[in-house]
Amino acid sequence: MERLSFQRRFYGKILRGTLYLCGGLTCAVLSFLIAYVLYRGLRGITWELLTTQRSIINKTNGILPNILNTLYIILLSMGIVLPLGVGAAVYLTEYASNHRMVALIEFATEILTGIPSIIFGLVGMLFFGQLLGLSYGILAGGLTLVVMILPTIVRTTQESLKTVPQSYREGALGLGAGKWRMVRTVVLPSAIDGIVTGCILSVGRIVGESAALLFTAGMGVALHGFWEALNSSSATLSVALYAYVNEYANVDVAMAIAAVLMLITLAINLTAAQMSRRFKREQEGAR
Repeated sequence: MERLSFQRRFYGKILRGTLYLCGGLTCAVLSFLIAYVLYRGLRGITWELLTTQRSIINKTNGILPNILNTLYIILLSMGIVLPLGVGAAVYLTEYASNHRMVALIEFATEILTGIPSIIFGLVGMLFFGQLLGLSYGILAGGLTLVVMILPTIVRTTQESLKTVPQSYREGALGLGAGKWRMVRTVVLPSAIDGIVTGCILSVGRIVGESAALLFTAGMGVALHGFWEALNSSSATLSVALYAYVNEYANVDVAMAIAAVLMLITLAINLTAAQMSRRFKREQEGAR
């Protein structure tokens, strides 16, 4: 028994050390990448870069249109995909009685999450561009991204809904609440963390997407308002980063764009997390 106990302790220490090593290496690599991008990019961020547009005549490399296009496509995509994704997850978890259909849909969403984004871009170009007649712009790009990130929203929301204790549902129904009122006032607030996580993952994919948007949103660098950008070629920051590296051979501006992308993503994630905490506190106070 002593020998067995010693072996278990020894193996436990090895496994614990391996886990710490893997975690430390992951954090070190991530920290290095973030520090390198910020070190190379922050010094290239100037007021002119943030407030002008690219012009060969004026010899400027502004990214203001790209920043606005990125915000436009985030608002459009999330405004469409959130009701669809959360609604689909609620139906599959709380209302659907055909378990085979639910399993089939879950299997399909798992497959869709693994499809390369360039395939979504090609399908979006063929369907939204050629079949529906939409021109290059934020609308075609946003609809393509909706199809691409919908499985992520559905799966994360569904898994979060499944973690809500069944006693919460039974208690609400026992107090006389209807099915929809129980879902709206008890289940969804309890699953808000998972929904926010899905939103953060989706926004991160939208901000970093370039392959699909090259086929659908275009590479235009003109400054447009929201309604004009819907049907006008409009490059997001990720597409602009690709263009500055491969088309213009300007790595310094590309690193500055990468730093701006990272800061925008950080700001959106912090805002979403803060809103989630505030909503949760309000729900706890209401109870």
